[in-house]
This record gives sequence, structure tokens and C-alpha cells, in this order.
Amino acid sequence: MDVVVYHNPDCGTSRNTLALIRHAGIEPHVVEYLKTPPTPALLLQLASRMGWPLRNLLRERGTPFRELGLDNPALDDAALLAAVADHPVLINRPIVVTPLGVKLCRPSETVLDLLPVAPRADLDKDDGGPFLRDEQVAATDPRLARALRDTGLPTDDLRSSTGRFYGYRTLGGTLVGYGGFEVSGDDVLLRSLLVTPAARGKSIGRNIALLLMSRAFDVGGRKAWLLTTSAAAFFERLGFTVAAREAAPEAIRRAPQAVSLCPATAPLLTRRITL
Repeated sequence: MDVVVYHNPDCGTSRNTLALIRHAGIEPHVVEYLKTPPTPALLLQLASRMGWPLRNLLRERGTPFRELGLDNPALDDAALLAAVADHPVLINRPIVVTPLGVKLCRPSETVLDLLPVAPRADLDKDDGGPFLRDEQVAATDPRLARALRDTGLPTDDLRSSTGRFYGYRTLGGTLVGYGGFEVSGDDVLLRSLLVTPAARGKSIGRNIALLLMSRAFDVGGRKAWLLTTSAAAFFERLGFTVAAREAAPEAIRRAPQAVSLCPATAPLLTRRITL
């Protein structure tokens, strides 16, 4: 299988993606794009194959994105490409190309969408936590409800929820958690996120949250919201900030979690969804 990885060896996510591809028995063609940047035409082609505007391929963190004024939505592709030509670090990473598609693989596990078969042996990331694979589960799945009850999370609205829910397993198949989200336009309510007791302390909660936001981004979500009674500090470490409930969009304020399932004292947190 022909696989191309636009790779930055200084990036942990890029290194993890490359390791996961190799763990699947595939030796990709690696392009270190800081040394050999893609041409403007190729960048436009990659964005087009992903169904994205070019802007979505640009990286903000750790780059001169804001210094160059690239957050100005009026800038056209020509202006963005000129900036990338001078500063290849603006290209987000890693971009992976396979016969199954093109994807900006953040988190690294999203590369599994592009591989014909997922590896079935466990593997750890740079940070020591395991790689995960997600599988969509029905809101009515009794295993989801049981896990939520065991963790003290609400289940009363599961049967009426229109959200998407996922189970998370290690590559070897060990169930380590669940999570879900509900989308309303650009806004996403994260919910039902849990890590099984035996899997705690291994960075799995962080990984589940990032995978959830990546899946939400794929369906148009650009701002995440959540309510929590006990994990505010955890989510703040992921870039969430506390928001006043009255400042939230109506769909978030009227969600069952905000209306009745979570106490009025539960803080509401929010952050932009970026890859």
C-alpha cells in the first residue's frame, strides 16, 4: 500500500502517527516538509481532497500565524500560500495520503481511518499512554449505560439523545472508556466521557477528549462545551475555560445536562476545536 506522510520529526503527534503506520506493517514514504515543502499546487490539491479550505491546513500554535495576520478571514488562498512559502512551519502535521484518502491526522489515531486493517497488538505512544481505536456505539447500548451508571454519570436522556457515542479500546481490544457529543451548528456538547477504573492514570482521558473533538470537527463542530461536577481542572489543562451559562448558545443552555441532569453548581467550560 502506497502511503505518504508529510512529517515533522520534532512533533510528537507526527512521530506517533508514523509509528502507528509502521506498526500496521506499512513502510510509508516520509516527506520532511520543513526540508522539502510541498508546492502551492500540491497543498491546494491536498486540501481539496480533504474537502477543506486551505486555511484548515495551517497551524496556529508555535508558528507566526498571528504575527503574520493570517487570522484575518479576508485573506485569500494566494496570500496564505505566500506565507506558507516563506514559513513552511505553518503547515499543520502530519498530513497522510493513502489510497483510502487524505487526512490531517490529529490525534495520531485518526490515521487508522486511512489504513486497510488496524493493527491488533497494543502499542504505546511517546508519552507512555496506549494508542486507542474508537468504535461508534448506539446511545441505547446497555454497556454504555452501565459504564455511565458505574461512574456516576447521567443516563436519563440516553434514549432520546441524537448524539454520537463511541467506545474506546486499545489496539489489542481492551475497553478503556466511552465518550459522546451532540452537535448544534458549530457548537458541540461533549458528554458521557469516562475512563474505566483499570485504565486510569495512563493519559487515556486526555486522548479520548481529543479524539472526540476530532470526530466533532469532522462533522462541522468548531466550539466545544461541557458541564462537569468534578473534572474542571482536567479539562482546563486541555485548554477549556469556564464560561457563564447565560453566555452559551441556546442549544447548549437547553440541553438536558444544563437544564436538569447536572446541578446548577456544575461549571460550564468551553474551547475552540482545532486540530
